Amino acid sequence: MTFCLTTTIVKPENDISIKQVVILLHGYGGDGKDISMLTLNWKRFLPNTIFLCPNGHEKCAINPTGYQWFDLTRDDPEYILEQSKKAEIKLKQFIEEVKNEYNLTNSQICLSGFSQGCMMSINLGLTSSENYNCIVGFSGKIINSEDLIKRKTSSTKILLIHGDKDAVVSPTFLLEAKDFLIRNDVEVETKMIKNCEHHIPVEASSAALNYIKNNFQI
Repeated sequence: MTFCLTTTIVKPENDISIKQVVILLHGYGGDGKDISMLTLNWKRFLPNTIFLCPNGHEKCAINPTGYQWFDLTRDDPEYILEQSKKAEIKLKQFIEEVKNEYNLTNSQICLSGFSQGCMMSINLGLTSSENYNCIVGFSGKIINSEDLIKRKTSSTKILLIHGDKDAVVSPTFLLEAKDFLIRNDVEVETKMIKNCEHHIPVEASSAALNYIKNNFQI
């Protein structure tokens, strides 16, 4: 199977049957191989799980060796929203391909992402026709709450993790997202990591793993 996005794939050990999938979306300027590093620890505790780490659909404007889900060279909220919706269309196509390839439903899919990837995961998880199993977001935010509230059609449960020293995506966005999600009847858990900048430390990775395990009932 060739997906519409170039994808780093981490399969279960020993050809174990696939019962669930974690889709990992990288941050701005990254790629699928970067974020697939999370699976080195996770896959031991998530048998029957395949990890799919697609590259963004566009080359990154400021890092041509990496990819982006949407362009950030223009600090214009309307432009950013428009570009993110283009990525949503591509990612929804990708997810449908994944569901068909592995014979899975939304309830067997965890959406996860870092920074831009977190932002895309939130939008995908709340604008689908049915809930996904869960969303795990690192160091992200809601791209545009006014737009999202108009388009919200589902209430996938969410874990958001953020570093309190993040200078790239302010930790205040975690609090704003939590408030938005609670007000819109989305089950949300949050974790602020002390003395953490814009990356995923072991503490965040472990908290995410436990959340995914619980929701997959492993």
